[in-house]
Order: sequence, then C-alpha cells, then structure tokens
Amino acid sequence: MDQQKILGYFIEEAKEHLETLETGLLELSNVVEDQERLNEMFRAAHSIKGGAAMLGYSSIQKIAHRLEDSFKILRENKIATDQKLESLFLKGYDVLQNLIEKLQGTFGLNPEEADKIVQEAEPFFVGLQAYLNQILNQDNSSNEEDVFAQVKGLLTQMLSLFQEKPNQQNRQNLQQLCTQLGQIFPNIESWKALTQTASKAIANPQHSYATLAPVIIKELKQNSDYIELNQENRIKSSEALQQLASAKSPYILVSLDPNHIAKTLRNVLNNQQLSQLAKALS
Repeated sequence: MDQQKILGYFIEEAKEHLETLETGLLELSNVVEDQERLNEMFRAAHSIKGGAAMLGYSSIQKIAHRLEDSFKILRENKIATDQKLESLFLKGYDVLQNLIEKLQGTFGLNPEEADKIVQEAEPFFVGLQAYLNQILNQDNSSNEEDVFAQVKGLLTQMLSLFQEKPNQQNRQNLQQLCTQLGQIFPNIESWKALTQTASKAIANPQHSYATLAPVIIKELKQNSDYIELNQENRIKSSEALQQLASAKSPYILVSLDPNHIAKTLRNVLNNQQLSQLAKALS
C-alpha cells in the first residue's frame, strides 16, 4: 500500500475521531458524568496521536497528546464543568481540527506552518491545564495528596516544554508554570523564593534547555518532597540554580570527573584555546 493511500485512511479515521471529540465537547457537562463517553474521547485523541506519530506528523501528534492528557484528568477526577473549561477545550480541539484540515488540503501540511500553529496554541493548553489544576485544587483543598498531584502535573508539563525547541514563547510558558507552582503553597516563603529563582534562570535566553532542565526539575521536585514530609526548613535554592539565575552569560555545569571535564572543554574551546590551556596547566 502506497503512502498516499495510508495518508488517506488516516485522514478519514481522524475525521471520525474529530466528530467524536466535537460532539463530546459540546455536551461536556453531561459527558463528565459518563465514564464510557470520557473513555471514548480519550481513545479518539489517543488514536489520532498514534496515527500522526506513525506518519511523522509531529504537530498533530503533539496537539492530540495535549488533549489526551486533559481528557485523562477528566477520566480520573470528578470535575464540575463550566463555560470557561468548555471554551478552553474547544480552542484546543479547533487547533487539532485545523491541522488535519490543512493536511487534507491541496498543498498538504507545511511543516513550518504546522510548527507555528503548535507554538501559537501552546498558551491555550497551558491555560487549560492550569484551569483544570485550579478546579482540582478547589475541589480537593482538604486533600493533601491532590495538592502534590497538582505539583507533579505542573512539573510534567514543565518537562514536556523543556523537550520542545527553545523559543521566547516556551520560556514564557515555563515561567508561568513556575508562578503557578509558587502559588500552590502561598504561605511558604522559601518555596515561593525557589520558584522565583527558577523563573529567573529560565528567563535568561543564554541558557540552553539541556542545562536548565535537570537542575530546575530536580530542585522543584526535591523541595516539594520536603513540604510533603513537613520539612519546610530544608527548602533552599542550590548554588547551581542561583548561578543560573544570576549568570549573564551561558552557564556550564561541570562535574568533577576528569573525563567529563575534558569532554565539556572540548565542546566549548577550539584547538588553539585547548593548547593554551594545556600549557597553562603544565
């Protein structure tokens, strides 16, 4: 079977799944009370994600994945819907529908245009996830486990953004997640200070995501664990995170392992500089 036929089958199936999603979202207040329909919507998003991944349409895969993650929250929690939540879900659906319609069009789905659509849609999904977390936090304010599930959810979003191509919008979305994390424990000043330091580090465009991600994710997870263990007095920003927040030039994290140091230096110095360094150290 040739690629064009496979693409045709995918588009036809995707359109059926889109119909399932649209019908469900327009009746969301009733759907959230029906586990089977929630499962159906989750499977629809999951199927589009899988087909897009198989055919190499990463833009469609990413948007379907974001919807799938949001439907998973609806499946696993009892959430009362309102007009704002329905509107946010429909905006996400519109993005997915737009991408598939362009794929079906005469000129197909241009990768650059698709990436732009995904980038512009990111605030919708950050807003949707934040609102879902807000509803969960309100509905379960007395349930400590749900608060830490919210932290985990935000950290998962952050990790997902760190895996994207760095750009100004991504950095702003990451900073917004830091703000949301800081608001979860508003009475713990050390936690708020930590999230603000992380936000400052992210704001510096000189730092690569590869440098930021391991430090920031680890620090936020470790210090949220201290809160869960009632050890708030242990919360603090590490020297590495403080350096990232204050550095005006790219910051390189180097281990004390000689091989790692050598590899790092080879990545940032040219041969002449390496030769000069070797003479200085001899």
